[in-house]
Amino acid sequence: MSTTTGTTSSTNNLASQVQAASGASKTLSASEQTDRFLKLLVTQMQNQDPLNPMDNAEITTQMAQISTVSGIDDLNKSIGAMSSMLLQSQSLEAAGLVGKTVLVNGNDLTLAEDGSTAAGFELAGPADSVKVQIKNAAGKVVDTLELGAAASGRHSFEWQNKDPKQNTGFTFTVTAMSAAKMVESKPLVADGVAAVYNDAGQLSLETFNHGVVKYADVKGIS
Repeated sequence: MSTTTGTTSSTNNLASQVQAASGASKTLSASEQTDRFLKLLVTQMQNQDPLNPMDNAEITTQMAQISTVSGIDDLNKSIGAMSSMLLQSQSLEAAGLVGKTVLVNGNDLTLAEDGSTAAGFELAGPADSVKVQIKNAAGKVVDTLELGAAASGRHSFEWQNKDPKQNTGFTFTVTAMSAAKMVESKPLVADGVAAVYNDAGQLSLETFNHGVVKYADVKGIS
């Protein structure tokens, strides 16, 4: 009895054949790959050499491979749906921030009519001493606040301008020390939210004084 060598050898990797075919057509879905695999499998089983039948273990392995491809496709769809739902939820939450005050990265000080202001900073670790220096528009230090020891995390401070002739252009710097070593600090300022929008799946806030700020970069809300 003659053997169908070409047909039998082609049964060695059905999943590879299907995936190769899908590479030629990038729009081939997981379900279409599965259908093509099953058609190839049935055809080759019908034409296999009865004296040299296909290996059941190999067939099971290849079916598991094609099932994995289908499962990954379904998983990707589920993750995409969850991401969409999360984005919608964040959009509704962010819309409620319009008109509110948020804490963002920055070191510029906006003074109230009475000359008072408040800002903050975030420490990467605990500090033995924290010093805040207030500078005018020319970069000259006009006041120094000794805040003492502080734990890691977020802190705030208040400052009162004593020069009524100058009420704009103030900035501040934070110096935190621990055992004579500098502790990393990030200055934070408060700003109002004027609008919220979605840019290519990225939620952003339009602030009054600091332009566009990513929603993920907001440090606090009040």
